[in-house]
Amino acid sequence: MSLLKKTLCFSSLAFFCAVPVNAAVMGTEAKYAVVMDYETGTILLDKEGAMPVPPASMSKLMTIYILMEKMKHGVLSPDDEFTVSEKAWRKGGVKTGSSTMFLKVGEKVKVKDLLKGIIIQSGNDACIVVAENISGSERQFAELMNAKAAELGLTNSHFENSTGWPSEGHKMSTKDIAILSARIIKDFPEYYSIFAQTDFTHNGIKQGNRNPLLYSMAGMADGLKTGHTEGSGFALAASAKDDNGHRIILVLNGLKSMKARREESTRLMTWAMREFENTSLFAKDETVIEVPVFMGSSKTVKAVPTEDIIITNSKTGKRNLKVLLQYEKPILAPVAKGTEIAKIIVTSPDFADKEFTLIAKDDVTELGWFGKLKERIKYLLGLQ
Repeated sequence: MSLLKKTLCFSSLAFFCAVPVNAAVMGTEAKYAVVMDYETGTILLDKEGAMPVPPASMSKLMTIYILMEKMKHGVLSPDDEFTVSEKAWRKGGVKTGSSTMFLKVGEKVKVKDLLKGIIIQSGNDACIVVAENISGSERQFAELMNAKAAELGLTNSHFENSTGWPSEGHKMSTKDIAILSARIIKDFPEYYSIFAQTDFTHNGIKQGNRNPLLYSMAGMADGLKTGHTEGSGFALAASAKDDNGHRIILVLNGLKSMKARREESTRLMTWAMREFENTSLFAKDETVIEVPVFMGSSKTVKAVPTEDIIITNSKTGKRNLKVLLQYEKPILAPVAKGTEIAKIIVTSPDFADKEFTLIAKDDVTELGWFGKLKERIKYLLGLQ
């Protein structure tokens, strides 16, 4: 058997590998930043993106995730009512000077309204009410948040509370926030539109959504969450998509002002939309190549991807990129369906290679003794 490598030619297609572009290519005044393609997970800009730092109210995205998940699975109904405790009112109410939904002690609030109060108004009181009614206490809810973070692969996150209120050890990386944002969009499409609402009124008090991209990029931006503390500065987790459905997720932290947050998020989101695009290379189960099989009931076996192969393209970097196909020839029978038999490798002079696995689409059984004899004779005579 020999290892074969083929260069697959796709005219006018460009391929971009899912690895970080050096932040120096596009700078940012944010201390921490990640810009990510939603569909492929490609990191387009990374500035200290793996560093765990205080996330402020962006950590409410985990509280939102848990609440949405329980609604999706029928554990909670949007019309279920939670009671506001005095503790929730004192810790998250108007007297704290922090973001609040203006809830009242003893008030019964529907889950769907609490969700809006967290997303649109960033209500600390709403988060605590949710935490207490789901887990019994905010401390126990934080343990649930940490368990969910581990389940979602957020390796640089730790939660001490449901709100993002400054607490030693309460940290998230901007990359983890980007991943969590993508999961909210993917897992809860039935609720995600709430993030795009620009205002919400509760107890007669109307408050506007603080996400600046909803206004500076109206019609494209549709979420997610702002954050701010004196210690960590101004922050934003945001998502926007263009007319073609190309979605970008952006997370910034450590900015000096609301103005900087608005201008920097608009600039970086516009840059990502302008400079990058996605190209579909192969669909899941689409035959890429038929690999020769030796001593098998079939002469070849189809090699197919295990998932859709979609590459994020740099619109200005379309030259000198290659798609290589690598496989052993021939494969010795038997070949089981689902066995890895080949790889697609996307190479670029600017980025690290990215590999995609190809598997056998079908089983190929081994020939019987007579069939094997015929194949050996053909082989010795140079007829194959």
